[in-house]
Amino acid sequence: MARYTGPKHRTVRKEGVNLLDKASNSLQRRLNVPPGMHGKKRKRRLSEYGLQLREKQKAKTTYGLLEKQFKNLVQTVQKKKGQTDELILSMLETRLDNLVYRLGFAKTRFMSRQMVSHGHVLVNGKKVTIPSYQVKVEDVISLSPKMQTNSKVLELVNEETEAEILPFLQKKAFTGKLVRAPKKDDVQVPFDMQLIIEYYSR
Repeated sequence: MARYTGPKHRTVRKEGVNLLDKASNSLQRRLNVPPGMHGKKRKRRLSEYGLQLREKQKAKTTYGLLEKQFKNLVQTVQKKKGQTDELILSMLETRLDNLVYRLGFAKTRFMSRQMVSHGHVLVNGKKVTIPSYQVKVEDVISLSPKMQTNSKVLELVNEETEAEILPFLQKKAFTGKLVRAPKKDDVQVPFDMQLIIEYYSR
């Protein structure tokens, strides 16, 4: 299974926005300094293509996707009827690894991806080990008995309040449910979806 294994702080410093799911004081101080020896000197005005590229990279970093995965997702959506931007966001949000994170079972998307890969997540009572698995409306997501006794997970579940759960999800203890397709207004994302669509429409 392909995934990015390089330094995560480097990718977010390149974008100048904290796209990681965790707060870090050291990262916050360096966000405005691009990576590399000459980072401070490399401030240039971006072309239209450059802006589109940067927004696409932000989306990939946020959801932990590689180029081929993201391109395939966008191309799949472009063949469907409906608002392209909302459909792309819906497909990103209904990935199993993302929903495990959104339900508060994992502190970061990297952690949720690992939980899925290691077989600690069930969909409708069956083990699923594919992080990109597309969860359908009415599907029930739950944690394995072993993961329900994990101290880190217990702490996260106890910290999460009902108000923090997104409107397209329901949650009770170690079980969550996708009650409807996500909409644009449900989620705030740090990238411009329209520029991403324009990038892939070239």
